[in-house]
Amino acid sequence: MNDYLVKAYAFNGTARIYAATTTNLVEEARLIHDTYPAASAAFGRVLTASLIMGAMYKGDQTLTIRIDGGGPIGKIIASVNANGVVKGVVENPHVHISDKNKLAVGMIVGNNGFIHVTKDLKVRDVFTSSSEIQTGEIADDFTYYFAKSEQIPSSVGLGVLVNENNEVFASGGFIVQAMPGIKDETIVKIEENIKSMPPVSELIKNNNKPEDIISLITKGEHEIVEEMPLKYACDCSRERFHDGLATLNKKDLKSLIESNESVEIVCEFCKTKYKFSVEELKKINTK
Repeated sequence: MNDYLVKAYAFNGTARIYAATTTNLVEEARLIHDTYPAASAAFGRVLTASLIMGAMYKGDQTLTIRIDGGGPIGKIIASVNANGVVKGVVENPHVHISDKNKLAVGMIVGNNGFIHVTKDLKVRDVFTSSSEIQTGEIADDFTYYFAKSEQIPSSVGLGVLVNENNEVFASGGFIVQAMPGIKDETIVKIEENIKSMPPVSELIKNNNKPEDIISLITKGEHEIVEEMPLKYACDCSRERFHDGLATLNKKDLKSLIESNESVEIVCEFCKTKYKFSVEELKKINTK
C-alpha cells in the first residue's frame, strides 16, 4: 500500500478528520537513521503526526516540530510542508526499551519536557507554540498540544509496528478535530467509536486504508474532500552546503584550508555526504 493521507468532514461539517498510512516512509526513515525498534516507533509516530499537521496548512507553508521529553532518545525533530513531504532526525537512534513485550515509547521519550511547533506561514514572522509533554507516548502529547496551544479539542491516534527483523511493517495515524457548532452528543459518539476501534497499527497491519479508519470513526457519517500522497524526502543540496561554508568567518575557513584536507559534510536528515576539496575551500574564502 502506498503512503497517503485522506481528509474528511464529518457529522454535517462539525468535525474534520485526517487519516494516514505511513509504513513505507517510516521504514525509509528507519533505514536512513538506523533506529532501533523503540526509537523507530517513536520517530514514526512523530513523522506521522507531523505529516497530518502539515496537511492542515497550504501552499509553501512549513512546520518544524521538536520533541524533547528528557528521555534517552533525546530530541526528535521533524520538518514538514503542506504537500505531504517530511524529513526528520533523532538525537539518539540506538535506543530500545520494551515493557511487557511492547515497545516502551513513553519510557524512551520521557515526560519531562515540551513539544515545540514552529510555523512558517510565509508571512512576516515565524512563530512557535509549545506545550508540556504528558506521557511521551506522542499521541497523548499531541492531543494535549492541540487543546492547550491551539484551543482545538482533538483526538490523536498513532501507531507503528516493528517486526523481529526491526523492519517497520505497519505505521499510520489519525487526528479528529472538533469544529464550531459540534454537539456534545457528537463528541460522545466520536469518543465511543474510537474506543471501540483496534489500535491504528493493527488496522494498518490488516490492510485497512485511511478511508477505512475514517469510516470506523464516523460510522459512515462523513465526506472525503482530499487525498494526498506522502513521502520522506530531503531538500538538501551541494549548493546549500556550499552557501553554508561561505557564511563561516575567514579565520575558520583559513583553518580548514591549512589542514590541507577536503571537508566532508553529512546532512543530518538524509545522511547524504558532500565533499569540498581544498581548492573549493580556497575559492569560497576569496569571495
